Amino acid sequence: MILYFYPKDDTPGCTKEACAFRDNLPKFKASKAVVLGASILDEASKARFAEKYDLTFPLLADAEHELADQYGVWQKKSLYGRSFMGIVRTTYLIGADGKVARRWDNVKVDGHAEEVLEAVKDL
Repeated sequence: MILYFYPKDDTPGCTKEACAFRDNLPKFKASKAVVLGASILDEASKARFAEKYDLTFPLLADAEHELADQYGVWQKKSLYGRSFMGIVRTTYLIGADGKVARRWDNVKVDGHAEEVLEAVKDL
């Protein structure tokens, strides 16, 4: 299972990341892997985002950031000198045994889905 956390629906980087996972979804499925995305906005936002970009994998609404807290990705961030709490772009690869096989922190979107796919194939 791939569980990737992204900051916000329908923003440039998050859209690019989601579309990369979407485009590689047949390859993930061929490797018996499921993809789940999670961020803090509500179900309605997730539905609009999924429909707009034809995202056919589940997007988890973590409005109260409970899941993000459990996975340690709800962290202090800063932008333009302002500090705030938010999701740090992070991906988990979870093996069939339920254990984390790999974690990517502070993900750079370009090429990330493909890198995760290679790690899935190596499991």
